[in-house]
Amino acid sequence: MKLFNFSVLLVFFNFFSNAQSLKESDYIQILGIVQDAGYPHIGCEKDCCKLVKPGDYFVSCIGLVDNSNYKRYLFDATPDMHNQLNLLEKFPNGSLVDGIFLTHAHIGHYTGLMYLGREGLGGNKIKVYALKRMAAFLRKNGPWDQLIKLKNIDIQTISDKNFIKLSKNILVIPIKVPHRDEYSETVGYKIIGKTKKILFIPDIDKWNEWDKDIVEEIKLVDYAFIDGTFYNGLELERDMSEIPHPSVEETLELFLNQPISERNKIYFIHINHTNPILTNRDGVKDLIESFGFNIAKRGLKFKL
Repeated sequence: MKLFNFSVLLVFFNFFSNAQSLKESDYIQILGIVQDAGYPHIGCEKDCCKLVKPGDYFVSCIGLVDNSNYKRYLFDATPDMHNQLNLLEKFPNGSLVDGIFLTHAHIGHYTGLMYLGREGLGGNKIKVYALKRMAAFLRKNGPWDQLIKLKNIDIQTISDKNFIKLSKNILVIPIKVPHRDEYSETVGYKIIGKTKKILFIPDIDKWNEWDKDIVEEIKLVDYAFIDGTFYNGLELERDMSEIPHPSVEETLELFLNQPISERNKIYFIHINHTNPILTNRDGVKDLIESFGFNIAKRGLKFKL
């Protein structure tokens, strides 16, 4: 007579229970994790890109699913947006996208708006949330101004630290951060749900140049998707002062003396093709995860 394996039953029960809970809750979903120009990277003949298949990775982006109101939002409009929207839960008779929150005017963060125009979706007043300079950039420059003239998009000008209420349970707060602001200011976002808070900062110059303390900010949230562009700043044969980012090593150093519960909140995102955490070269990814940090992965969902 075979004994029933109750431990296996428990695993399946927890899995389906969590899946059902997530389905009924609002949530954030990671839709892409790499730097603006994608992976494999254009023109790269190095080992880091040779074995990567097109479509394996999408540019850094997160989605917000408001199950209570059958709405879907994006944070950044990437060149992969047409594929990323297919990853999000679809609602019967729902909109393809109910709003897009932009962080800044670098190529991986807003150019997906092109799919909303005449050659693509032919959108109808899709709300695009942007700070003042970003909004002005879209209004004054083609082809983006055509999207506005044709009413494909509807620019919603937002302000630093002023919250946007998406529903009774969801607030979004833009937070300005220092970055290369050639055409627009740069913002991250804090997303506040019914039970969880999430911080999204895919781009920043250096943590110590921000008027906030990243260690203290992460104490205020449950999850943080933050700039992991470069591992140590030595990956590129370029003047790194022209493209400053906090290296993963710098961020690790800031948090290694924090409780593991704080380290567990961190998910590195916006990762450059040269960053060894993508391929686990020399066991770098394993080492980072052994310290309690996480590498963002497309498809991951986080209950709000």
